[in-house]
Amino acid sequence: MSQSVADQMFQDGNALNHYVTWTDPGLKFAPGFTLASRRIVGIVPDLDNEDFVPRPIMSIYHPAGQEQAFMAGRLLIEVRSDPYALVQPVTRIIHNLSADQPVERAQTLEDIRTEVLSPERLNVLISTVFAGVALLIAIVGVAGVLAFSVSGRTREFGIRLAVGAAPQDLLVRVITEGAVMAAGGLALGLAGGFWLAKLAGSFIGGVKLPGALPLVGSALVLLVAAVTASMIPAMRAARVDVIQALRT
Repeated sequence: MSQSVADQMFQDGNALNHYVTWTDPGLKFAPGFTLASRRIVGIVPDLDNEDFVPRPIMSIYHPAGQEQAFMAGRLLIEVRSDPYALVQPVTRIIHNLSADQPVERAQTLEDIRTEVLSPERLNVLISTVFAGVALLIAIVGVAGVLAFSVSGRTREFGIRLAVGAAPQDLLVRVITEGAVMAAGGLALGLAGGFWLAKLAGSFIGGVKLPGALPLVGSALVLLVAAVTASMIPAMRAARVDVIQALRT
């Protein structure tokens, strides 16, 4: 049996030479069917042999001679051509060896990978869409706040230009304000995120905080987005007409 089964059934870690009775409640035609008692002769490491999502599979291995007739098995064939072209020849060979042996669910590993990973891919797509919408809202918000600030400070910028300030200075000033605003929002967001994760973890099991790389990457993306959003009002501030600003 696998290590996961041994750890679950024998808390003291001593599973060898014990007898177990394995019940499979998932058999539709024989619910609760009980296999004969088997003696544990070995413990093997957990093996992920079900799908492409890393997780240990709780398994019990039986000698082929002791398997019941209705137990399912798998036949893996490595080919260098079209795998589906071999379904009929392989099926014919199996039927020649055992006429009553059913053969079903012929699939390639690529088909299995697509089937198994499709929910994860859908989750990634949905998360990406929501993240993109959130990022767009953040960019529009920063740009709107800075645009409103620049429009209200037209007189200030005109006076600064009139007394000798360079347009580049105003450009850098507005972009810096946007970066500071974004940095403050990131700091508050990180603190609030950690607090909410701790709070959710006290009610929901399995809640994990992301690693340093996703946090740093997300922060850099948001910071770059905020600076980019600041450039439009910054360039507007740098192009303020001095005479018009002084007249108003």
